[in-house]
Amino acid sequence: MIKYVIKRLILMLIALFCISTICFVMIRLLPMVPPEGVNAAQTKVIEDIWEARGYNKPILVQYGIYLKDIFTEFDFGTSWKIKSTYPVTEVFFPRLIPTILVNLYSLLLAIPLGIAFGIYAAIKKNKWQDHLISTMVMLFVSVPSYVYAFLVQYFLYFKLRWFPDTIYSLADAGGSYLTWKMFYSMIPPILALSFGTVAGLTRFTRAELTETLTQDYMLLARTKGLTRSQATTRHALKNAMVPILPMIISSFIGILSGSMIIEQIFAIPGIGQLYVRAVQQLDYDVFMLDSIFYTFVGLLAGIVVDISYGFIDPRIRMGER
Repeated sequence: MIKYVIKRLILMLIALFCISTICFVMIRLLPMVPPEGVNAAQTKVIEDIWEARGYNKPILVQYGIYLKDIFTEFDFGTSWKIKSTYPVTEVFFPRLIPTILVNLYSLLLAIPLGIAFGIYAAIKKNKWQDHLISTMVMLFVSVPSYVYAFLVQYFLYFKLRWFPDTIYSLADAGGSYLTWKMFYSMIPPILALSFGTVAGLTRFTRAELTETLTQDYMLLARTKGLTRSQATTRHALKNAMVPILPMIISSFIGILSGSMIIEQIFAIPGIGQLYVRAVQQLDYDVFMLDSIFYTFVGLLAGIVVDISYGFIDPRIRMGER
């Protein structure tokens, strides 16, 4: 396992380096344009800073300077458009909190519901309850989350007036993302993000548990005197959780990657919305940090999922021949 983990980490770093290199080269091929609304003197100052940071040198030299600044000073560059002349880290990290909260709340809602519906559908296999749940799962899995966002806004805001159409600002919510007022305004995006996750977990749980319920050891458990619910809880569900729990773990890690479209619709000041703005406004260093972060989180999630199999089920050992 140790050799397997080390090998996967090395491969992850190589993949991260390759993807970051491609993103850097592609973004630096675009022309550097000074921010709008600045006078000639400010433009000259900005261009002098670009010259000092090596923006006018060959791309490979620029990349070397960029990597040196990251490893020696943890400097990912400067934002020139979104928050002019501010370090990228000061623009990026404050936006992590709303992204994490919205996605975390949606997972805390979706995971128990998805597992519960999946268990119920497996127990009621081939009955009308199972057919109803399976039909709803097909419907909810097929629809993108931004469609749910528009439906939630239409019914809960426009028709019923239960919730605001966008989340509250920090000033309106009491200066913190952890207040009840802020959570209340986050309920619509939480619901929009939850529908697809609930459907996916329901389908996966039903498939795994249905297969487990047909195993020979389940018949043996019943012949020993266990009731159907006891056998399902003690044996079937425990074994079905082996492939389900890594999926949940990857979902918890993946919350950091954000949800760009949902953040745009509900005006959530998170890293997903920041990524879209960086692309629209050609804020190159902000785009690079977002790209590196998304890539790192995606690669890390894959490693954690693979390793978690061995911890959940001791019989599984990755890397063995």
